Amino acid sequence: MSRLLRGAYIVWVVLRYGLDELVLSSFDKPWLLRLARIVSVGRNLEAPRGQRLREALERLGPIFVKFGQVLSTRRDLLPADLADELARLQDRVPPFDSSVAVATIERAFRRPVDEVFVRFEREPVASASIAQVHFGLIRDRDGQEREVAVKVLRPGMLPVIDKDLGLMRMMAGWVEGLSADGKRLKPREVVAEFDKYLHDELDLVREASNAAQLRRNMAGLDLVLIPEIFWDFCHPEVMVMERMHGVPINQVDRLREAGVDIPKLARDGVTLFFTQVFRDGFFHADMHPGNIQVSLAGDSFGRYISLDFGIVGTLTEFDKEYLAQNFTAFFRRDYKRVAELHIESGWVPPETRVDELEAAIRSVCEPYFDRPLKEISLGMVLMRLFQTSRRFQVEIQPQLVLLQKTLLNIEGLGRQLDPELDLWSTAKPFLEKWMLDQIGPKRLFQQLRDEFPRYAQLLPEMPRLLATYLQRGAGARAPDKALELLLAEQRRTNRLLQALIYGGVGFLLGLLAFQWLIRVRLF
Repeated sequence: MSRLLRGAYIVWVVLRYGLDELVLSSFDKPWLLRLARIVSVGRNLEAPRGQRLREALERLGPIFVKFGQVLSTRRDLLPADLADELARLQDRVPPFDSSVAVATIERAFRRPVDEVFVRFEREPVASASIAQVHFGLIRDRDGQEREVAVKVLRPGMLPVIDKDLGLMRMMAGWVEGLSADGKRLKPREVVAEFDKYLHDELDLVREASNAAQLRRNMAGLDLVLIPEIFWDFCHPEVMVMERMHGVPINQVDRLREAGVDIPKLARDGVTLFFTQVFRDGFFHADMHPGNIQVSLAGDSFGRYISLDFGIVGTLTEFDKEYLAQNFTAFFRRDYKRVAELHIESGWVPPETRVDELEAAIRSVCEPYFDRPLKEISLGMVLMRLFQTSRRFQVEIQPQLVLLQKTLLNIEGLGRQLDPELDLWSTAKPFLEKWMLDQIGPKRLFQQLRDEFPRYAQLLPEMPRLLATYLQRGAGARAPDKALELLLAEQRRTNRLLQALIYGGVGFLLGLLAFQWLIRVRLF
């Protein structure tokens, strides 16, 4: 019943703010528009449509606000008036009362707020869909006063999110049952992914740990600043971090006037994203302009500042390798390899013809190469890829939903910074180097070093386990689990040793050939 009530409320908000002109007008059903105008109560269309859309999303709650945040970066898909208004959702969501924030802090730390902080500013500096931020001053463990940003969770979030997610799960079930593409798109699994990440975002201690991990990962890159976390002042409803000083990424004119190299900033953003994805498999997955600033300080001038770590994405080694091979093949226009990778990964049925899939992928991607970013409509590319995927029954991978969302954010930011940015040529050298690191001798020696303790422990047991297996005979119903593990490790060791031997032999042959060439030239 609660889901039906929430669904009815969503429909009422759509009609109340006149969004039927954006939604129902896409249907060839004039009677829907007439019915909407009849049943709407308190309908007022005096405000501009962008303002009405923003206010409707704010009224519907955090999930819809986040949807608007993503849309605000896609100026190629939205009219300018809608994009400008939705941009206000990034850090200007109406704040909640400061007394509520103070009460939350005092409940979390069980003492007055003036005892927790040296100074706490009651007026919030930013307000988002999940929490709002206040500035303050603390005394750290060393007795030093530090300027901080205090993030306080918005009250009453969990029931609202649970209702919306329940409605989304119900709608996902309808999509699977009523749509021919429903099962292939896996809508329920996609909703489950968003469920996980939204609930993670409600735990500010988890967000603090995400920030700490990203700070460690990015320490030697000199491209981005991540705020320090003060763990003595963190709680599931309160997070205290270093105060950062920067200019929002979407204030391009101000950055340009300050002397920031905007094209370099755009290239650095691409490098930063691909480093987090392919080197670390741990990436900031909420990169809308409200969460990204640029430092103008002398020692960190022109570097990114990342904020808000409630949503991060993770990739397994298999995911990273698969994606890197796909990107590399795309950059080389090796569409046959892309088709083979789709089949090898199980994304398409095994009986799919490689040549047909290759031709379909080529027809989608080839027209967009060698163009600046401003001439590429990713919306059109995605639409054509979707049509292709329907034809070949491609299965959507829910674990990559956050990566797809972040790619949209990156493209939107890149277009705002430098419309001439060539995303493909900027990312290609990075991915080729990453692939070389994965298959080169450095990676081989690293794997041998990491696995050596396991081999050292298992190898002495090999004679005994082998003798036990032979005594049991080939008719034994279930081989010993330890023996299975040992044999698997032995096979893995053999592959590594073979690769090492082949690599060494190849290196020696190359060295001999080089010396022979030198002698020929000298004599």
